[in-house]
Amino acid sequence: MKEKRERDKMQNMTIKEKAAAMKLDSTKMASQPAATRNRALSAIIEALQINQEEIFQANAQDLAEATELRIPEAVVKRLKFTPQKLSDVVKGIENLIAMPDKVYETQLVRELDEGLTLVRESCPIGVIGVIFEARPDALVQIASLCIKSGNCAILKGGSETKHTNKILFSLIAQAARESGLPENCLFQAEQRDEISELLSCHKSVDLLIPRGSNAFVQYIMDNTKIPVMGHADGICHIYVDKTFDMDKAIPIIIDAKTQYTAACNAVETLLIHKDVVDCLMPQLNRAFQEHHIELRATADIAKQYGGKEATDEDFNTEYLDLILSAKTVEDIDEAIVHINQYGSHHTDCIITENQEAAEYFMRMVDSAGVYQNCSTRFADGFRYGFGAEVGISTGKIHARGPVGIEGLLTYKYKLYGNGQIVADYASGKKEFHFKDVTSKGEKDEKDKE
Repeated sequence: MKEKRERDKMQNMTIKEKAAAMKLDSTKMASQPAATRNRALSAIIEALQINQEEIFQANAQDLAEATELRIPEAVVKRLKFTPQKLSDVVKGIENLIAMPDKVYETQLVRELDEGLTLVRESCPIGVIGVIFEARPDALVQIASLCIKSGNCAILKGGSETKHTNKILFSLIAQAARESGLPENCLFQAEQRDEISELLSCHKSVDLLIPRGSNAFVQYIMDNTKIPVMGHADGICHIYVDKTFDMDKAIPIIIDAKTQYTAACNAVETLLIHKDVVDCLMPQLNRAFQEHHIELRATADIAKQYGGKEATDEDFNTEYLDLILSAKTVEDIDEAIVHINQYGSHHTDCIITENQEAAEYFMRMVDSAGVYQNCSTRFADGFRYGFGAEVGISTGKIHARGPVGIEGLLTYKYKLYGNGQIVADYASGKKEFHFKDVTSKGEKDEKDKE
């Protein structure tokens, strides 16, 4: 009865009040042993599988409403929650459970002086607000990652998936609480106007992770005092160097464009070394026609191989559709300059058999992911073995690329003394001797119980 009263009370709170309550519970969440957090994740898997028909019915309602509202096809693809997507999120949670616990992992032990020992230890960030697009599987991944990393989470998904998100969140939150996690470990914000209130919760929310367009992420950054980890557009590139393998190039380009067109790691621009355009384009053009890919290219390519002539705006566009921009470049340096100027610093690839060129490209391209001879679609926390991800961070501070468990952790310093005072060291009476006494990665034993 007490738990029910607490939940009823939470329902009538404002976002600011709920965030404050979560902040108080965040230390309880952070102190939960790995066994309890993993037990919650196992319970979530069971709840999702037992109630899958109810989930699919809710998703069908979202899809029907999307059709009525003429939601863009790229958004509809993201909001579909199929049996395959359920299977994928379950595998992701299973991977999270199997992963070693990173919470309260000892990163450094340093003796500053005899009897004065400094320890750096990983710890959860606290309360994380995540605002994400119309993808029900994202809600499951984000909630699971926050639980595994010992964080409380405020989740706000796209309104297009309101029915699916509601049932998913209800199942996840109930499983988490019944497994012993704090009452306020998770909260779902359902109204659009709650975003503005969330942005004002700088005293309670430790980190915001917005996923969406560059304009949306910038809006969040401009309207909050809370630290923001941006997950924005994905304008990804593939550069075909003069030394390339045709048998690799065609499948890589087609996969990067078509495997899941609406993903942020789908390729949007193809750059081709001038010496290999006439070698590559005839075969590639046939593949484009087979897969119904519309080409928007620089004049030299468009005139000879068809397609619309590309504008500067095309190279700044994340299509999320079967459209690909293409440009001829003089050399690898022009390709690098183009990517750094027009790209979103997400994921970019070089197709080449020249290892020296590949290493140069990877060093000079300023992106979270730089690849050689493989599809940009590999930029994903699950495919990196992270279990899942809260998104792709294109920034450089704290976390970059697919953000998994480690990206949701920070650290604290613990100093163990025996009566030492700074005056003794400032006067020269004592001296520091700085001695590292253990290696990085030693784990606190208490969470292994």
